[in-house]
Amino acid sequence: MKFVDEARITVQAGKGGNGCMSFRREKFIPKGGPDGGDGGDGGSVYLLADDAINTLIDFRYTRHYQADNGKNGSSRNCTGNKGADMVLRVPVGTTAIDEDTGETLGDLTENGQKLMLAMGGFHGLGNTRYKSSTNQAPTQTKPGQPGESRNIKLELKVLADVGLLGLPNAGKSTFIRAVSAARPKVADYPFTTLVPNLGVVSVEPHRSFVVADIPGLIPGASDGAGLGTRFLKHLVRTHLLLHIVDMAPFDTEVSPADNVRAIAYELDRFSPGLAQRDRWLVLNKLDLIPEDEREARCQAIIDELQWTGPVYKIAAINREGTFQISCDIMEYIEQRRIREQEDEEFARQLREEREQVEAEAREHIEMLQERRRQLRELQEDEDDDDDDHDVEVIYIRE
Repeated sequence: MKFVDEARITVQAGKGGNGCMSFRREKFIPKGGPDGGDGGDGGSVYLLADDAINTLIDFRYTRHYQADNGKNGSSRNCTGNKGADMVLRVPVGTTAIDEDTGETLGDLTENGQKLMLAMGGFHGLGNTRYKSSTNQAPTQTKPGQPGESRNIKLELKVLADVGLLGLPNAGKSTFIRAVSAARPKVADYPFTTLVPNLGVVSVEPHRSFVVADIPGLIPGASDGAGLGTRFLKHLVRTHLLLHIVDMAPFDTEVSPADNVRAIAYELDRFSPGLAQRDRWLVLNKLDLIPEDEREARCQAIIDELQWTGPVYKIAAINREGTFQISCDIMEYIEQRRIREQEDEEFARQLREEREQVEAEAREHIEMLQERRRQLRELQEDEDDDDDDHDVEVIYIRE
């Protein structure tokens, strides 16, 4: 199934049913009075988070969704039926944004969470509602109200505690295979990973966390090179970033330290807030380096980067060092969760930081999409100009 993490849809809630104007007419009952019933409410449109779904692909093919209208009222004080609600199932981690106002309507982060996108119209009133001591035969009714209509942008961000960063072929997919039951494709060519993959790392019973592996970045990714930075938004919800470094790259002219700086630069251009998130350095593929050279090479990179954060030296292909880093990540996440629960100020700072990163990511992606659109239009214009020069048109009057 194709991985789709963005979709634009239009939702229309149902119209409320009209009120009925009617008078009771039965044999031997003079002046029966009004008996027009109310209409029914229009149906609303909801989103429902479902962990059995992992992509927004269905919304690429069907873009317009409308709930049922409420039924009109009828005589004998009969109320019309309410319109059926429309429930759209989406993956957990979906954010709904009103495209016209830019307002974030809600964020579905738990299975079964429900969010109203458009409210159904209120029902109309029958003439019975207007009966009074001074108006015993009212002819007034009220029509049903129209339902809300909205243009919605759906954004999916995978829910993970830890995100993996690095160049293509740095060993990110191999790492996630080593520490979890996930089995992403692994090969010896760049861009083997084309979509985000999730893996659940279980350190011991009832202690686990989720790792997200995204397609690799290359220099110039923030300008659209390679697969670009569009998948970086899936790291917005993570607590920790692991920067996987290939210690035995194919291109020996560029040092691993330069590769680290290149990815950090692309990350900062995508979102300065995300670049400030806690990041650990993971030096991978040590099995390809002679044992007596490993320590010196690792220390040289640490010194060149002037790295002061945590550093781990692993060989993911044979799981060397992966268990220790998994245990340390688990400890980090648990301590963070405890602090977030006990310290309201810390929890508030985390919420503000995530909102900032989401805004920066959205702005960058929209800017990149606009730039690509302008480039396509420019190319089309140039093609049209070339056609004008290539084709000679001669008009002949007969």
